[in-house]
Amino acid sequence: MATSKVDVAIVGTGPGGYVAAIRAAQLGLSVAAVEDDRPGGVCLNWGCIPTKALLRNAEVVHLVEKAATFGVHVENVRADYGEAVTRSRSVADRMAKGVEFLFRKNKITLVRGTGKLTSPTTVEVARTEGGTGTLEARGVIVATGSAPKSVPGVTIDEQRVLSSNGAVRQAHRPGSLIVIGAGAVGVEFADVYAAYGAQVTVLEALDRAVPVEDEEVSALLARTFSRRGIAVKTGVKVTSVAPGGPGVVVETDGGRLEAEQVLMAVGRGARTAGLGLDALGVTMDRGYVKVSPRMETSVRGVYAIGDVAGPPLLAHKAMAEGVVAAEAIAGRDPRPVDYTNVPSCTYCRPQIASVGLTEARARENGREVAIGKFPFTASGKAVAMAETEGFVKVVADKGTGEILGVHIIGPEATEIIHEFAVGRTLEATLEEIVHTVHAHPTLSEAALEATLAALGHAIHI
Repeated sequence: MATSKVDVAIVGTGPGGYVAAIRAAQLGLSVAAVEDDRPGGVCLNWGCIPTKALLRNAEVVHLVEKAATFGVHVENVRADYGEAVTRSRSVADRMAKGVEFLFRKNKITLVRGTGKLTSPTTVEVARTEGGTGTLEARGVIVATGSAPKSVPGVTIDEQRVLSSNGAVRQAHRPGSLIVIGAGAVGVEFADVYAAYGAQVTVLEALDRAVPVEDEEVSALLARTFSRRGIAVKTGVKVTSVAPGGPGVVVETDGGRLEAEQVLMAVGRGARTAGLGLDALGVTMDRGYVKVSPRMETSVRGVYAIGDVAGPPLLAHKAMAEGVVAAEAIAGRDPRPVDYTNVPSCTYCRPQIASVGLTEARARENGREVAIGKFPFTASGKAVAMAETEGFVKVVADKGTGEILGVHIIGPEATEIIHEFAVGRTLEATLEEIVHTVHAHPTLSEAALEATLAALGHAIHI
C-alpha cells in the first residue's frame, strides 16, 4: 500500500465508521476505511443483526407453540437451534456484503488490517495479508467500537464462559445457562435460549432487571420471564465462576449456582488499546475518548465516534455521530447529536423501547409530571394479534404538556417509539400528539391513548 493520501481516514467500519465513510464520500471527500474484521463491525457481524435474527427465530418458535390459538394445529414440531444460528450467520453475511457494495458505490477504499495513529494526520496499517502501509489524511476518525467486559477475575474462554460474541457463533444450545447481567444483551439471549428449551437463570447486581428502564417496565419484564420459566435474581453479586457441576459453578453472595455454561453480559469497554491515542495526547474520560459536540477529540483533526466516544453504546447513536464527524471534517456546521433523545431498544419478548426521562428521574429533576398509561390488552390490533402483554407509558410536564419520556413494553415497541422521538425533536406537546389522527386498528393507537391518558381523557380504558 505504501503511502496513500486521502481526505478522511477511518479506523473501524462498524455502524459509526461505515456511515461516516459514506457521508464523507457524499460530501465529495476521498475516504479510506481500515477494518481488521468484516465491514459492519461487531454490530452487524456479531451483535445487533445476528442476534435479531436469532430473536426472530425465537418469536417463530413461540408463535408455533401457540398456533392452536389461531386454529392452526401442528404436531411433531422440531425447533433446531443449529439451523437458527446458520440463518443468523447468513443474515449477517448478507448485510456485510451490503456494506462492501456501498463502499464500492461511494468509491471508498477498504483497507483490511489494523490501524494505529502515529500523528494527527497519519494512520499506519498492519495489513491483514501482510506488510504495512500508511494513510495520510486531513481528518482521522476513530471508530473502533467496544469489546465485552467480564466480572473481575473471570476469564471469558468462549467455552464454559461465553461473551455475546461467542454466544452468537455457538451452534448448539446449552441445556442450562446462567446469564450474568440483566441489561439488553442479557435478557435478549435469555429469551432466545429459553425459547429453544434451555433452563435459564439471569443474575443482576442491581435491584431490578433492565435497570436503565422505567421501574414499571422492569417489573413487568421480570413477571413475564418468570411465567416463561426464566429465573431472574436481582441484587446478586457474583464472587467467582469456576469449572464444576454440569460445566460451571457460579458463587454469589446469596449462594451457589450450577449450569452448563455462563453468558457474561455485564457491559462493554471501549477498544482503544494499541491505537496510539496516548502518545498523541488524546484526552480520555473513564476509559472513553472525550469528544466535543463536533465529535473532535482534544487533538485537532482527530475525531472519535460510537462506543469509543462513550455511552450510550448503541449502533444508531454511533451512526448519528458518524454523520456529525464527517460533516465537521467537510467544513460544515453539523447539528450535534441530542443525547437526551436517543431511543433505547431491547428486542426480547416482550420488546422494550424508551426515550427521554423515566418517571423517577423526572420527579428527581423537580418536574411536576402527568403520567399516561395504556395497556395493550385494550388495543384491538394487539388482541387480534394475540400479543396483549405490555403497555405504553407517557411521562409529561403537567403544566406545559412537554413530553419528558416515553416507555413501552409490548409488541413492536421498538417500532412505535419513533413517533415520540420525532415528536420530541419537533418539541411536540401532548396536545399535538392527540390532534394527530392515528390509523385504526394499529398498535400505534396505544401511543395516542397513553397520551390522552396523560391529559386525563383516554377513550378506550
